[in-house]
Amino acid sequence: MNCKSTETVAQVSKPALPSAVGCYRGRAVSPASEPAEREPREQARKPVHPSQYCYGRQAIQQTRRPVLRNALASAIALLLFVALGASAAPHVNITIPTNASPRVVFAAERLGLALQAAGLQGTVGQAPSTNGPSIRFRQRTDLRQDLGHEGFRLESSNNILTITAAADSGLLYGAVDAARRIREERRLPQSINVADTPAMALRGVCVAMQKTSILPGRRVYEYPYTPELFPWFYDKQLWSEYLDVLVENRMNSLYLWNGHPFASLVRLKEYPEAVEVPDDVFEKNVEMFRWLTTECDKRGIWLVQMFYNIFLPKPLAEKHGVPTQLSAPTPLSSDYTRKSIAEFVKQYPNVGLMVCLGEALQGTTNQISWATSTILPGVLDGMKAAGLREQPPVVIRTHAMNPEAIMPACFAVYTNLFTETKYNGESLTTYEPRGKAAQTHLNMAALGSHIVNVHILSNLEPFRYGAQEFIRKSILASRDRFGASGLHLYPLAYWNWPNSPDATTPPLKQWDRDWMWFEAWARYAWNPDVNLNQDRAYWISRLTAFLGTRQAAEKMLDAVNEAGEVAPQLVRRFGITEGNRQTLSLGMTLDQLVNPKRYNAITELWESQAPPGERLDEFVRKEWSKEAHIGETPVSVIEAVLKHASNAVVFAAAAAPHVTENQAEFKRWRNDFACILAMAQNYEHKTKAAAHVLRYGFSKDMADMNAAGEHMTRSLERFRELTALTRNTYQFANSMQTGHRKIPFGGAANGAGTNYHWVQVLPLYEKELADFRVALAELKDPARATSTTAVQPWPAAPFRLISTNAETYEVKAGARPFVDRRYTFMSVASELNGLTGIRFSHEEAKNHRHVPIEFEVTQPVRVLIGYFQNERDLWLQVPNLDFASHADERGGVEPVLRNAGEIEECPAFNVHAFRYEPGRHQLELIGKGSFIVLGVVPQSATLEKRDAKLGTK
Repeated sequence: MNCKSTETVAQVSKPALPSAVGCYRGRAVSPASEPAEREPREQARKPVHPSQYCYGRQAIQQTRRPVLRNALASAIALLLFVALGASAAPHVNITIPTNASPRVVFAAERLGLALQAAGLQGTVGQAPSTNGPSIRFRQRTDLRQDLGHEGFRLESSNNILTITAAADSGLLYGAVDAARRIREERRLPQSINVADTPAMALRGVCVAMQKTSILPGRRVYEYPYTPELFPWFYDKQLWSEYLDVLVENRMNSLYLWNGHPFASLVRLKEYPEAVEVPDDVFEKNVEMFRWLTTECDKRGIWLVQMFYNIFLPKPLAEKHGVPTQLSAPTPLSSDYTRKSIAEFVKQYPNVGLMVCLGEALQGTTNQISWATSTILPGVLDGMKAAGLREQPPVVIRTHAMNPEAIMPACFAVYTNLFTETKYNGESLTTYEPRGKAAQTHLNMAALGSHIVNVHILSNLEPFRYGAQEFIRKSILASRDRFGASGLHLYPLAYWNWPNSPDATTPPLKQWDRDWMWFEAWARYAWNPDVNLNQDRAYWISRLTAFLGTRQAAEKMLDAVNEAGEVAPQLVRRFGITEGNRQTLSLGMTLDQLVNPKRYNAITELWESQAPPGERLDEFVRKEWSKEAHIGETPVSVIEAVLKHASNAVVFAAAAAPHVTENQAEFKRWRNDFACILAMAQNYEHKTKAAAHVLRYGFSKDMADMNAAGEHMTRSLERFRELTALTRNTYQFANSMQTGHRKIPFGGAANGAGTNYHWVQVLPLYEKELADFRVALAELKDPARATSTTAVQPWPAAPFRLISTNAETYEVKAGARPFVDRRYTFMSVASELNGLTGIRFSHEEAKNHRHVPIEFEVTQPVRVLIGYFQNERDLWLQVPNLDFASHADERGGVEPVLRNAGEIEECPAFNVHAFRYEPGRHQLELIGKGSFIVLGVVPQSATLEKRDAKLGTK
């Protein structure tokens, strides 16, 4: 066979790993030479492909005939209507197999609509027509080796178009391709002989069953399925529209993300109180979930329900007096969770499961036990109850866990597993990933089928992103650098689904606004090895259809590709994190750029999620010592992003006179380019200011500080421009608006309402500049420094210590903070002097994950915790919000008092303040290691942040 597609499909490379047993890895009919590293590893595990499992069970087939009859009748009615309504148009017969599945019937419907759009008419039947043009479906299972599960062949001669595939999904995608050709050519394709197969076996998107803020009385990720919280979930027309977009883009999986969906979808006779929604809502949820599964099924889409661990329904937790989120298994949580999963698999055998072992559940030992003794056995229990003969596919996220230790243990008890790891963390930063993160991907791909997750996109929010060149290279990196065989794609405003961030009435749907984002990832997940000239021509044709003229399309394509380079480069070189706690478009403070370690900067951002290069402090040090620079530098990145952003603005301006369609959306996209340029200019001057401050540490030359002040002023001017551009065009800069957001400024302590829009942040930057000018004046003339009163101790709040393994003490010089060590305070910050601390065993704290310190308070308080500034494992570490989103529910991740005292033989420590409401509590700190408790103060007390500069060497 020497058939070729119009996009050089014969050169489509095989994925690095087999996607599944019974589902041949997508490949072209004509073999092509490939690098050795793309060949399947002999030891790679071969799970059953989700679509094979979901739609091939006897239990499911028992309900298939009536569904098929209804679907076939619907297709015939539709096409007869088309035929009757266009009797003068050429007639095309569509022939489907006598045993056609709902998926094939749906494919015939898509062809009928394409014929109608092309001015043709069509009828569907099961007997081939001998007269006139026709489209014929032909299924040949013997071609599975050549075409795979989703591949197809299109052949046309004598006005007969034949779609051949080995499976239903292949016939569907063949029909999608044929429909596209019919719409473009306005006739049946003539004299073609092409074949096509996907490069990635799983190509999916996710939808957030989550909100922008935390619900009252709830914790992070806790959102029951209700019409009040998720009205769109019950909108079948909306779902049908989005699912049609997915099938048109040949996406074959859809993930619903939620903390604990079982409390909204299943009932357990052993735990009747474990349902979190009213009876009528529960019934509505069940009906909706089954409908959604059926609609996904006929479109070749595998529906997957994601959940976190360990979560318990609120009514169940309250009945037993336990938290809703647990860091370690208990008999109650294990029994309930195993039964819930089993019932879910029994009730929804078509739906897959995606498991996040990390977040609340802490520790490798706990996570292994939970996966192998609770979750996976629960799936097996459900499989047995449902009469399934093969293991349902399960996806396990590697987030917030040690996958190299945990996944082999999971494979030992369950074989049909997929792994999933974030592509660039929680941003889009590079198509040249490397380092430890890259090795995790490779390790997972060596075990079996592996999925890359393009996650959250916190650095792209809230602007449009259509840089198809960057996206194509990212898919190539996912396959060739990581060995991935699947894509799991986030929308650009995850927490606000289905609406975009734009300030429009009515709201824009994300799949309408961000059509190019979804289409580009889907296009290259199907085939990233496209001819670049043909690929450019494809996108110009798509943008021509969108904007009305080729002149506009060509300039617009260049504009979106230029703009797409800005955010990735900025965050990877200057950011604190690639995670969800930073909003790039809101800028950064001077101190965050000068002292990123103070803000728990994650080194993986520049060590794994970026090409080699230098951070700002390293660059300034090398400049001062006249050392050679390596890779990307702050200067080179600023020069690059200014050029990219300016080019985007210029190209969009050149396109503007030629735009004849979708002018309102073009105007919004053009405003985005202006925003991106203002953002780049803001970073230009802020980073230059920071560089001068860092250089002053070497030079002690006031000229550096004066220059820093000038750039601070210019940076603020650019931020004012950005604020003006976004004031009336965007509802927010970040779709997650909780206290989890820290950079540049914290969100609301518990919920939403602060620092999510440029308008809210602008006064904080104005204050930053004013404070800098005061500090600069004092640095120039110390005599001008205003006199300050002595720092006063923070007020104490009364509390009752309940634990018998601890005791109280007075915080002061000479006091001992541990009961089993003679370490003593040599000095202590004035704010802490005289407070009542709690001391316990240092030995117990350093060796155990949880020190059970129980106390009671009668008013809202903050408990002051001392974290030692040392990375040795005997000291408790400040929790990392990039891996534990729930860690800041009580605040406390950011220090309120730095270098707050000196303790004999101990590292310097910072003080963090954790909120507690009135009542009885156990101290909830994440991780293992020793720490100190320095007192309890009222929440109403103002805790001025400062560096006491004690205990530093």
